[in-house]
Amino acid sequence: MGRKWNNIKDKKAAKDANTSRIYAKFGREIYVAAKQGEPDPEANQTLRFVLERAKTYNVPRHIIDKAIEKAKGGTDENYDELRYEGFGPNGSMVIVDALTNNVNRTASEVRAAFGKNGGNMGVSGSVSYMFDKTAVIGIEGKTADEVLELLMEADIDVRDILEEEDAVIVYAEPDQFHVVQEAFKTAGVTEFTVAELTMLAQNDVTLPDDAGAQFEKMIDALEDLEDVQQVYHNVDLGE
Repeated sequence: MGRKWNNIKDKKAAKDANTSRIYAKFGREIYVAAKQGEPDPEANQTLRFVLERAKTYNVPRHIIDKAIEKAKGGTDENYDELRYEGFGPNGSMVIVDALTNNVNRTASEVRAAFGKNGGNMGVSGSVSYMFDKTAVIGIEGKTADEVLELLMEADIDVRDILEEEDAVIVYAEPDQFHVVQEAFKTAGVTEFTVAELTMLAQNDVTLPDDAGAQFEKMIDALEDLEDVQQVYHNVDLGE
């Protein structure tokens, strides 16, 4: 699959740690999830998923509590969920998910991040058909064979199970995210190295060195935008 999920997560967390951008992004996502439904993760599956992700990034409890309390308080702050699609150098493909309270600002900033780094925005659907929404769940302390046996006993059929360095990564259908997690928890797993719902490219591509460097610069510019929550692409950057 060309992706090393733990390395990608660690790289992103290390990059964001100095500015706490990742905490701000999670705070916004938790607020939106809590406001759209019940502010209780047991009754709100979307919120529950966001909190599971936040835990793998070590988001402090006070950030989580502040976002949920803000949602409970009925703050009249609304965000639109937007998806942009575009192309990078050498025809590489990119999906950008954003939460914004100013659609015009976000569209302008995303377009600029593409344009200044050798890319361009496409129309809706121009890229996403080459990606599959996928649940990615990682654990440590078990082998791939042990994970396969555990999931078979729970009668769960997943897309793939791969060993990546010290972790085992399970790729599953989006609606299996919580089912797989519960199977692990029943087996005594309490920590997850990865807990993501992602857009996984059907085919990864490798760029020449110069184009690869330009592409990474573009991805960094997109991820640095305040309104951008997630950036997905089909380039194997060799993490």
